[in-house]
Amino acid sequence: MSATSSTAAPSAPPPQHERPAPGRRRVPLTPLLCALAVLLPLSLGAAVSLGSSELGAARATGYLWAGLSGGGIAPEEVAAYTIVWEIRLPRALLAAVVGAGLAAIGVAIQAMVRNALADPFVLGISSGAAVGANSVLIFGAFGALGVWAMSTAAFVAAMLAMALVYAVAASGGRLTPLRLVLTGTAMYYGFSALTTLMVFHAEHGEAARSAMMWMLGSLGGATWQSLPVVAAAVLFGIGHLLVSARRLNALAMGDETAAALGVRAERLRRELFVLTALVVGCAVAVSGAIGFVGLMVPHAVRMLVGADHRRVLLVAPLVGAVLLVWVDALSRVLLAPVELPVGVLTAVIGVPCFLLLMRRRGYTFGGTG
Repeated sequence: MSATSSTAAPSAPPPQHERPAPGRRRVPLTPLLCALAVLLPLSLGAAVSLGSSELGAARATGYLWAGLSGGGIAPEEVAAYTIVWEIRLPRALLAAVVGAGLAAIGVAIQAMVRNALADPFVLGISSGAAVGANSVLIFGAFGALGVWAMSTAAFVAAMLAMALVYAVAASGGRLTPLRLVLTGTAMYYGFSALTTLMVFHAEHGEAARSAMMWMLGSLGGATWQSLPVVAAAVLFGIGHLLVSARRLNALAMGDETAAALGVRAERLRRELFVLTALVVGCAVAVSGAIGFVGLMVPHAVRMLVGADHRRVLLVAPLVGAVLLVWVDALSRVLLAPVELPVGVLTAVIGVPCFLLLMRRRGYTFGGTG
C-alpha cells in the first residue's frame, strides 16, 4: 500500500451500491459473529457424524476426542475411527476452508470489477485449473508426482490462466473492470470447451466420470496433506482483504472517487487479481469448480450487515464456511451411498435464493435496481 493511500483511504465511506434500503435495520455485528463462531464448530461436528455409515454424534465426538488427545481405540472401533478421523474430519475442514475462501474472494471480485454478478470464476481461473486437473485424470500427466499430481497440475494451470487473462486484459498497463470481465468470460468459455473436448476423447469411462465429478465440484479427495497449503492461502487472502477493506470501499465507488480518496485503483486491482488467482487456484486444485458460493454469500451478507467491506469481510468467510460444510454433508447423505457433486447442490440452493433476492424490495444489484 502506498503512503498516500494509507493516509487518505480511511476516510472512504461505505459504497452506496447493494446497500439495504433506508430504514432497514442491520443485524448487530458482534452477536452475529458470535453466533457464527458457535455454529461453525457445531456444523463441523454434525458433518463428521453424518454419512453413509451412520455413527451418531456421541460416537463421532468420542473418536474426535481420541484423535485430539491421543487416546486409545478398541480394536473393533478402529474402522469407524478411521472413517471419522482420516476421511470425514479433513473433508469437513476442507469444506470450511474452501467455503470461506470462495466467499471472501467473491466480495473482493465484486468490488474489483464493480459487477454484482461477478464471482471467483468470472476471471477464467477455475476453468483453466480444470484443464490441468483433467490432463491428470484423463491422460495421466504429472504422474511422477503421485498423490500431488492433480493438485499441482490444477494450480499450475490456474496460474497460467491468470497470466494469460492478465496479458490480454491489460491495455497500456491498465487493468479496467470491463476488459477484465470480458477477457475472463471469453477465457472461461475457451477453457471449458477444451476440457469438454478432453472428456469427450477420454479412452476410459471411469476417467471421464472422475473428470466430470471434479468439474462439478467434489471434496471426496480431501486428506490431511491437502489442508495446510489451501488453508494458508485462504487465511492469507482473508487477512489481506481485511487490511484492505477501506481501500475496497473506495474502489467499489469507482476509480475517480478512489483516486480522490488517495487510492490507486489500478494498483489495487492488480493486487486483487493476483490474490484472487492464488486463493481460487489453491481452492479449485483440491475441490474442483464449486459455483454460487462466491456469488450468493456476499449478497446475503450485505443484506445483513450493510455494504461496508470492514463488516462484510468479517462475516462472509464464516457464512461461506458454514454453508459449504452443510452442502458437502448433504451431498454425502441425500443419495447415499452415491455421492452428489457439491457444485450441483450449491446451484440447486443458489438459483432460487438468487431469484428471491432479485425480487426482494429495497435491494439493488450494482445500484441499477
